[in-house]
Amino acid sequence: MTVRVQTEDFDLSSEVAALRRSNPQIGAVVSFVGVVRDMNAGQQVNTMELEHYPVMTEKALEQIVRQAGQRWPLMDTLVIHRVGLLQPLDQIVLVAVASAHRGEAFAACEFIMDYLKTQAPFWKKEQTPDGARWVDAREADDHALTKWGIAKQNVAADFDLSEGVKP
Repeated sequence: MTVRVQTEDFDLSSEVAALRRSNPQIGAVVSFVGVVRDMNAGQQVNTMELEHYPVMTEKALEQIVRQAGQRWPLMDTLVIHRVGLLQPLDQIVLVAVASAHRGEAFAACEFIMDYLKTQAPFWKKEQTPDGARWVDAREADDHALTKWGIAKQNVAADFDLSEGVKP
């Protein structure tokens, strides 16, 4: 399992190739790349800024990936999430899942993205022609969690920002 939060862009081909090379028993790699759109909620988006608490965010992403590993027999998982100022067409997130068979890889990739969209502690601020606005998770994102049997949680409540994790 690899989880990285970074400002730099990532190269999809090289990241997936490295994941695939990690185990000769891998039969499937499924990936998802999220991209900044130039429109959201019917309004133009000039830029998007993603903020996070470093220790809390990495631990939350690791927890999401571990939960996927408990549900499906995965061989490796990679999550890269960017933070900072992003422009339309910039890559935001990469989730790549390797398993022996495609079914597990597809399901785990979708699970991780659905979980990440609502539970990972990132805060998005969009700059629009009318000014800045904070963006909440969409109702459809919350609903996507229910198909996995997960209720929306306040992930930040599980962390003490001064120490990283609650005792």
